[in-house]
Parts: sequence; C-alpha cells; structure tokens
Amino acid sequence: MRSSLPKVLHNLAGQPLLLHVINTARLLLPSKICVVIGYGSEIVQQSIVGEDLVWVMQKEQLGTGHALKQAQIHLDKDGLTLVLYGDVPLVGIDTIRELIKKSQENYCALLTAMVEDPSGYGRIVRNPETKAIEAIVEQKDADIEQQSINEINTGVMLIPNLHLHGWLPKLQNNNMQHEYYLTDIIEMAVKQGIYVVSSQPENLWEIMGVNNKRQLAELERIYQKEYANKLLDLGVGLADPARIDIRGKLVCGLDVEIDINCIFEGDVKLSDHVQIGPNCILNNVTVAAGSVVLPYSIIEDTEIGENCKIGPFARIRPGTKLSSKVHIGNFVEVKNSQIALGSKANHLSYIGDSVVGENVNIGAGTITCNYDGANKYQTIIEDDVFIGSDTQLIAPVKISKGSTIGAGSTITRDTPEGALTLSRTKQVSHPEWKRPTKLNK
Repeated sequence: MRSSLPKVLHNLAGQPLLLHVINTARLLLPSKICVVIGYGSEIVQQSIVGEDLVWVMQKEQLGTGHALKQAQIHLDKDGLTLVLYGDVPLVGIDTIRELIKKSQENYCALLTAMVEDPSGYGRIVRNPETKAIEAIVEQKDADIEQQSINEINTGVMLIPNLHLHGWLPKLQNNNMQHEYYLTDIIEMAVKQGIYVVSSQPENLWEIMGVNNKRQLAELERIYQKEYANKLLDLGVGLADPARIDIRGKLVCGLDVEIDINCIFEGDVKLSDHVQIGPNCILNNVTVAAGSVVLPYSIIEDTEIGENCKIGPFARIRPGTKLSSKVHIGNFVEVKNSQIALGSKANHLSYIGDSVVGENVNIGAGTITCNYDGANKYQTIIEDDVFIGSDTQLIAPVKISKGSTIGAGSTITRDTPEGALTLSRTKQVSHPEWKRPTKLNK
C-alpha cells in the first residue's frame, strides 16, 4: 500500500476494510468473532472497537493455516468456523448465507469462483469423473495442468470445528513458500471421506482483495456504483449515478432528487420530496419532507424540518436543529443552535450556541459572539424579532419578543420587548417606536 497505515485500516466508502468484513460477520449473529492481527496490531485494535471481538496475535506471518492456529484456543469444540479476510471487504451477506446452506454439520464448504485469469489464486482440483473437490493447489505449487484450471479458491470457507481441531496441528510447511496453508485441510477432509461442497458468489467483485491503492480505488468505484444502482431501483433520482459517494447509510423517501458530486457520510435520511443540489456534503443528517438543500452546502449532525431551504454555500454544524420553513442562506454558518418555525438567516451570518424563536429575520452580516476566548455562552432570540444587518450579539444575551435591532449595532444587554434597540454610539431603546409595515401596492 506504500503507507504507514496497516492495510486493513485503509478506507473503503468511509470505513476501514476490516470493519466492512466484521460488520458482515456480525449479521450472521456468530457466537464470537476472532480477529487475527499482526503488523500494526496496536493501531488496528484502537481503530476497531467491539465487545464481541476476540483479538488474536500472530507474531510471525507464516500463512493462513498458521493464522487460524493462533485462534484455535478460542474455537468451540463443535459448530462451524467461517474464515473471512480483512482485505476482502465486499463479500456479500447473501453469498455467505448461500455457502452456509450448502454446508452441513459434517461438511466443509468452499466459496469458489470461475475466472478468466486465475493467476495468483489457488486452483480447485476436482475428480474428473465425479466432479467432487479433491484438493486446493496454490499457484506456486501447481503443475502445468493444474495451472490451466479456471476455478479458483477465494479463501472463504466453512469448516466443522469437530474436524478442524484435529487438522490444524497436522498442517505442514513443506511447500515453495514454507508456509502453513489452510487450504491443505481440504485434502485431509477428502482422505477422511468428509464431503467438500462449494458455492459461488453472485458477483466476482465480491471476492476482490486489496493489495495496493489502485485496487482500493477500483473497489471504491464498484461499491459506489452498486449502491447507486440500489438507490435507483428504489426510485431515487440521481442526476448521474457515477457521481455520488455514500460513505455510510443513505435512506431515501419518495421522489428524492440528488444532483451530482454529493457525499453522504454516516447515517443520512432524506424524507419524501427532498432535493439535494450539486456538490453538497451531508454527514449524519435527517432532512424532513419537502426541504431543499442548494449547491455547495455542508451539513453535519443536524436535524432539518419540513420545507426548509438551505444554501447555497451554507454550513450547518453539529448540534443544530431546524424547525419547519426555516431559511438558511448563502454563506451562513449555524452551530449548536435551535431555530424555530419560519425563521430566516439569508446572508453572510454566524449563529452559534443560540435558541432562535419563530418568525425571526436575521439580517446579513449578523454574528452571535458566543466565545470569550475561554468559555461558550448562549444567545436567545425570541419570537418575531428583526435583526438589522451587521449586528453583533454579545452572549450571554436575550433579544426579547418583537424586538428590532438597528443595523450596525453591538448588543451587550438584554433588550425590551417590542422596542427598537440600536447602539451605533451608545445603546438606546425607544419603547414608543413602531415597526414599519408593508404598504399596499
């Protein structure tokens, strides 16, 4: 990989390769999951957490059989052991379940595949007459006839523990690589008269491994294409299926439209009739029905209500909750704030650590000054407030219901209800002032 990072921690669709494999294994509800680690073991354990994981150290990398030997002490006397690989991340759960169906308590089961170019893979050797599997021969140990076989071993296998405990101590390393091959137990099974069954994956990309950055990039595109196709099949509108990245889980309602170059991270839920403009990033976001996210907006850890309008070029940071019909416009940043029904901040503003009421209009260039260099403070803006452009609200402060703040003001004290407050020279309130109303045309 030409990297200091262990291979299994390189990301595919926003998650480490190893985590893809573990999460697939978890879907089977196994009694335990043993993870055999070697190079970079400390950082691997720090990066992948789970009380259901049993970490097994392989100090020397002496082959797949040697790896399983290290985990033998953790394996039950009965049941089945499923062998998966941390650098083969896309083996599907349906493929594994089909393999389990093929196996029985006393059978070994292999996931094999027919490929045009079998170079580098172990070959599946079958009896010419019965077609029963007799052995797996690794590439470097195969003779000319065996090298011409196009059925390959993917490495994924199911082994009855009843026999596995007897086979592992018998593995030998008398081969070209001087390694302990797990595949040698297949020949042992055949000699004992134990049937070896096989199944094949629905898609060849499921068995593709990662050994370099090029292969990682190829798998990334495959993953994204397959996810995009699933969304299309569910009725999601994608402007270009080749230009969407899902790095987590994306759930969509009816008539959702997603434009190009959008990235979805973590858990994202888009309800009915939501529209996402081009070049947006949504990370752990819920968007309620009818809302629109305009181009180049970045939204993280946020709940967006119905019929909101976000962007373009908006940034909404963690801890934010927007009610219905809220407008957050261009170059507006919102952080850790609640904004109620019908309120608007349409231009060039920062709203942080704030509680904003209903029908509030926040003018261009308004800033909630929530940080004094050491501590954060809250700004409260009550219902029906109008805040003029280029205003600074120095938290902690409350802008009372119906207040109007004159443009260019710096507000340091709570304001009275229904009054005009401005502080261009000094802060002055005018209780008798009446807010202008629209003239009838």
